[in-house]
Amino acid sequence: MTANFLIGLREGLEATLIVVLLMAYLTKSGRRGLLPRLWAGVGIAVAVSAAFGALLTFGPQGLTFEAQEAIGGGLSILAVCLVTWMVFWMARTARTLGSELRSRVDGVADGAAWGLILVAALAVGREGLETALFLWAAAQASGESSTPLVGALLGLVVAAGLGYLLHRGVLKVNLSRFFTWTGAALVVIAGGVLAYGVHDLQEAGILPGLHSLAFDVSAAVPPSSWYGTLLKGTLNFSPATTWLEAAAWILYVIPVMFFYLKTTVRPPATPVEARSATPVVAS
Repeated sequence: MTANFLIGLREGLEATLIVVLLMAYLTKSGRRGLLPRLWAGVGIAVAVSAAFGALLTFGPQGLTFEAQEAIGGGLSILAVCLVTWMVFWMARTARTLGSELRSRVDGVADGAAWGLILVAALAVGREGLETALFLWAAAQASGESSTPLVGALLGLVVAAGLGYLLHRGVLKVNLSRFFTWTGAALVVIAGGVLAYGVHDLQEAGILPGLHSLAFDVSAAVPPSSWYGTLLKGTLNFSPATTWLEAAAWILYVIPVMFFYLKTTVRPPATPVEARSATPVVAS
């Protein structure tokens, strides 16, 4: 539940910030009459994301066990690829996101109504589709159905609340620091999803080594225990892990975390740099 709460919070806040930026720009530029187009685009994005989540959940039912495992493993690996791209993309573009969105709005605001609707739908829908896929993969990895969904919904609700407070000017957040450390946490969570995807492909007979275990600590960490459940829910930790799963986790988490932190964590600025830099805060 904790991992899915973090996913919902992180992805939800990204989508909420996009909406807040678009609303603020339309309002400040005297285009409040275009806000219904913005909300229409957001509504389309939410509907498409929900439909995609339903397709992921109910689509594979009725297939053979091997087919379900193959689809689940493939989608889990795809989710890891998308979330990896997302955290690096946000690290690179966080400072210029507002200007990019304003440029897109200026390009379509005076044109056909569908232009702004499309901008909003694509900007928010990208986050929604990524969230649906990664939440589905994380829920599959945890082996539960309702609890991950509750955690994700709580994260989305908190994100919406934070977005409202940011829009009203009640709250100020260092967004750079927030996205840096939640991105690092998502890398660890994605490592667990990747290992689970590999296990699914082993179950499907696509990858070898299903019965070749790197370790089995089920006696010390029973899956049904509270701490076993906690490790499973937060890190997707499996007490019985194959060599291929362990290798996938190590070969993903260590290099990706290294390059991510190298990209995002910078040394303290000198006094001159600190005076000239613009803080990354939303208000």
